[in-house]
Amino acid sequence: MPLIDMPLEKLHTYQGRNPRPEDFDTYWARALTEMRSVDPAVELVPSSFTVPVADCFDLYFTGVRGARVHAKYVRPKNVTEPHPAILQFHGYTGNAGDWTDKLAYASLGYSVVAMDCRGQGGDSEDVGGVKGTTHKGHIIRGLDDHPDNLLFRHIFLDTAQLASIVMNFPEVDENRVGVMGGSQGGALTIACAALEPSIKRLAPLYPFLSDYKRVWEMDLAAGAYEELKTYFRSFDPQHLREDEIFTNLGYIDIQFLANRIRGEVLMAVGLMDQICPPSTQFAAYNKITAPKRLEIYPDFGHEHLPGFADKITSFMLGL
Repeated sequence: MPLIDMPLEKLHTYQGRNPRPEDFDTYWARALTEMRSVDPAVELVPSSFTVPVADCFDLYFTGVRGARVHAKYVRPKNVTEPHPAILQFHGYTGNAGDWTDKLAYASLGYSVVAMDCRGQGGDSEDVGGVKGTTHKGHIIRGLDDHPDNLLFRHIFLDTAQLASIVMNFPEVDENRVGVMGGSQGGALTIACAALEPSIKRLAPLYPFLSDYKRVWEMDLAAGAYEELKTYFRSFDPQHLREDEIFTNLGYIDIQFLANRIRGEVLMAVGLMDQICPPSTQFAAYNKITAPKRLEIYPDFGHEHLPGFADKITSFMLGL
């Protein structure tokens, strides 16, 4: 088959190139302690969008550093017993999408929650307050500050906090919660299930935010990863700080969170993906020790993968 990355047999054993910070576990323990100290002040506001089969709400909560985070919450009508819930995360720069996107799962008796990432295309706040450049994207936001101020740290924590909020809704069965998303949403799916290991099932599609150094070495720091190249060109043109920079990016590298996952995993990868190279996705997948299955699409890139949405639905019906 044509290749843009390593042969498939090597992908199955690849363990990643980006350095893992020595204090990675301490870093995330400290982050979770901060998250748990925040009063989320959850607010549900009925939406003007109404349908016969579900109740729709704008959900707001306070995340770390005081940001008000927004999500769309769709709850099936006339379901009296605690039922499963699905959390959905969107692609880079996007938003939670239309209400209609959530109705398929609601029609199956599932509540659905779709989060707007702070500072991107939805209604969640970006409270700022970071030192250094913010040019070109969120991966590098906070890279010139203390690692605790990396923006994706806060976004990862938002996913876990939202999961905890949803699990505590009286209408939701806390033991039957699934998570899904593609690209950035795939990365957040992995981060959410790692930081809230009670997540029962997760379906990441070609996850972003993995193995940054590999992306750069493949000369694919373009498109979604363009900010890596832009950062080096502007702030470290001779790569004198290369080790330091990639190590700091390691705090928000999903491959190092993957081994915390306890839920069952269904993941898909396109072997012609030049946005999120296959090896970077395998670096995360290969570290998952929970039950897992990988669907491989040899001729597809970072695009619609035929049939995978149906596979996710069948998978989530097992909640």
